[in-house]
Amino acid sequence: MSTIVSEKENRRIQRYELSLPARVEVKVDNKVSWNEVTRLEDISAFGAGFNLKRPVKRGRLILISLPMPRQLRCYDYLEPQYRIWGLVRRCIQVGSNPAASEYAIGVAFIGKNPPSSFLDNPAQLYDLSDREDGGLWQLAEAVTVQDESDIPAYLRRHTRFSIPESLVLELLDENGDVAASEISVTENISLGGACVFTSFMVEPGSFLRVKSERHDLSIIAIVRGRHAGPDGIVRLHLEFIDHYFPLEGIV
Repeated sequence: MSTIVSEKENRRIQRYELSLPARVEVKVDNKVSWNEVTRLEDISAFGAGFNLKRPVKRGRLILISLPMPRQLRCYDYLEPQYRIWGLVRRCIQVGSNPAASEYAIGVAFIGKNPPSSFLDNPAQLYDLSDREDGGLWQLAEAVTVQDESDIPAYLRRHTRFSIPESLVLELLDENGDVAASEISVTENISLGGACVFTSFMVEPGSFLRVKSERHDLSIIAIVRGRHAGPDGIVRLHLEFIDHYFPLEGIV
């Protein structure tokens, strides 16, 4: 019953349709980050909605800078730009063409500073635990295996297809420059990741740029695992960071 009451209360929070400019900063890991300038669709003292050109994983913390109306602020009332951290609660694809789609993002505001665990590990995902009397949400670290029943299908664990897809793998150094490259092929692939054959001696946590000439596509990926198969060939398990892989025409 308390959950139902809480959900009804949240729906009563007044949202304003204000098309304010906003800068969104996303830190995927200690080495990978990106930002985008957008315009708000709506806003309240406790959260906001806007569109981005890239998907953002539910549970990720992002930093938003905007000229927030003072009556909606919880701090920094005199600053021209209101900088506040938000937790991604919704990411829904807008449009049917993956190559040109945008993503409708919904965030819950959590405060002026991120938790210390985020500073140690920006890849940490979070969930909401409660809301302060002042309005801002409290966080809890997300469990390793999350209940994905209320998450859009394209954000759930993606089905992998055992399909050979030709790719170029570029190993990135700490400055983001290409240290080495090779032509490879996938053992399996999904929207959000792939298993690829490789000669690279890299460890989990390393970053690659994955290129597909057929799709004219470049994706940043992080190595999540590495193992040698029964044939002795090394495989890398990759998670795509800034784009999904287009499976149209493949499956």
